[in-house]
Parts: sequence; C-alpha cells; structure tokens
Amino acid sequence: MAPPIYSALIISLGLGTTMTFASTHWYLAWMGIEINTLAIIPLMAQNHIPRAIEATTKYFFVQATASATLLFASISNAFLTGEWDILNTPHTLTSTLITLALAMKIGLAPLHSWMPEVMQGLSLITGLILSTWQKLAPLYLIYQIQPNNPNIFITLGLLSIIIGGWGGFNQVQLRKILAYSSIAHLGWMILILSFSPPLALLTILIYILMTFSLFSSFMLTRTTHINSLSTTWAKIPILTVSTPLILLSLGGLPPLTGFMPKWLILQELTKQNLAPLATLAALSSLFSLYFYLRLSYAMTLTMPPNNPAGMLPWRLNPRHNTFLTALTTTSTICLLPMTPAIMALLPF
Repeated sequence: MAPPIYSALIISLGLGTTMTFASTHWYLAWMGIEINTLAIIPLMAQNHIPRAIEATTKYFFVQATASATLLFASISNAFLTGEWDILNTPHTLTSTLITLALAMKIGLAPLHSWMPEVMQGLSLITGLILSTWQKLAPLYLIYQIQPNNPNIFITLGLLSIIIGGWGGFNQVQLRKILAYSSIAHLGWMILILSFSPPLALLTILIYILMTFSLFSSFMLTRTTHINSLSTTWAKIPILTVSTPLILLSLGGLPPLTGFMPKWLILQELTKQNLAPLATLAALSSLFSLYFYLRLSYAMTLTMPPNNPAGMLPWRLNPRHNTFLTALTTTSTICLLPMTPAIMALLPF
C-alpha cells in the first residue's frame, strides 16, 4: 500500500473515533463509527490472500449488521423522545438494542463469534488496531448510555470473561488466542462500567498497554503459531524473558501490572455487595490464565526439533525501532507499585 494512502487511512481512523468522542448527537456518533469501519477495511484487505479477503468480508457484514441495528435503535429513540441526544435514552428497549449493537461491534459475548475468525486472517499490526483502537468509540457510547438496570452489563461482562477464557483452551494460532484474550478483557471492562467508570477507564488503558507490548513482541519475531514461540530464544533472546512476563501480566498475576485492574475491580464489586459475582469472575479468569501459561511454557521450556542447541541462526538487527516496545514492556511488568499514585489521580 502506498504511504500516502496508508497515512490517509490512519488519519481517518483517528478522525472517526474523535468524531464519536465529540458527539452528543446519535447520528454524528454513528457517522464516526462508520468512518472508523470504512477506514480499517482497506487495511485488513491489503494482503491479497484469500484468508485476509475472507476476514475482511466477515468483518464488513458483521459491522454492517451492527451499524444498521444501532441506527434503527437511535431513530426509534429519537421518535420516542423527540430528540437525538445521546444522554437521553430512557426507554429500556432502545437502550438495550443500542447496547447489543455496540456489543456486536466490539465482540462481546455472546456476539463474539466473528472476532477470532477475523483476527486469524489479519496481519499482526492490523490485528493490534482491531483489538485496541477500534474498541474505543463503541465503549465510549456504551459508557454514555449506561442503562438504569446494570444487569445487562453484568451478564455481558460475565459471559465474555467465561467464553474468552474457555475459547482459547485448544487454540494453537496466536491471533485467535489474542482475540479470545481481548474478549475476556472486554468482559472485565463492561462488568465494572456501571459501578465505577474511572476504574473501567483504567482497565482499558492498561489493557491497551499490555496488548501493544505483546503484539509488538510477536511482530519482532514474526510469530503467529504457538510452535514458533520455541525459536524465540535463538532470534531475540531477551524476548524469551520479557514475553512470558507480559503474558502473565495479561493473566493478572501479581506482582505484575495486569493484577492492578482485576484487584481493584474485585474490590469494588465486593463493596457493592456483589461478592458472589466477584468470586465467579475471579474463578473464570483462571481459564485465561491457563492459555497464557501454555504460551509461556511453549516459549521458555520447549525447543524446536530442527534447531540444535549449538547452532543458532544469524541474529540480525531489528528493522524497526524497539524503543516503544521496550517502554511499554517495562510498563506492563513494573507498574503495580504505582497503584496508590494512579488511584490518587483518577476520581475513584
């Protein structure tokens, strides 16, 4: 893809999300999400291979269905209330339809089945955009329309945590595992959104930080299959140490950064007299922890059969600047001691 076209598409991604963030009108917010969708489709299809075209087609149909549902629900809300204001969604039916449409857009369970299949057909860089940036605008709208009854958020969040962990059990393709990881983390964000929006924001930011670190590590080694992880020690030895720590941070193990949001979410749920829900969410996160441990084991404790220990391939200097990867990896591993300072900055 030509650099000017690529730059225009990236700018359009930013423009669409910014338009949604700045909107108080349903139609303008819908337009921002559509600009986002139309901008990422050429990025998804830039590799002219059948798998990428198939993933792009699936993504287009799912997003078109969700957009049509969102537009119908917002028009119905405008008909019932007489205005297009995003904050004015008093009717249960329209707010539920809007929530489900936005849940389909970001891949929340049980509307998640497109996410692993689409991720499998994308390059790692496009998968990173789909897993992080494309979630921001729909999540912002979900936050804006928070229904009076939080049961729908609790149901979607808990289902996403369970299915996101369960779905990654027998996967060997890293992009599918990362898709299920994204579904599980979205579940934690939605679960706490009704009770503490600042904590949901903190969870989103830390998720983006950890996901960027992991994707950039896989991009450095060009790894897309679990069996390829065992060659990392011969390509970039330092990643054999740092990547398992990133994986364990995504799993929420202390004393890594990923423990912070889960700890605070469980604490908040307990304060809201939802201790059984907190217990179920904590136990369900063990599913995700299993496949993170599986990836860590494949990277650190296995060796490929066709690469003897005494014969290392040439280690060429990385073609990309690794400063950002090093910075985000360090933050992914070491930010837990900063929890009191972060809690003081955010309005909990």
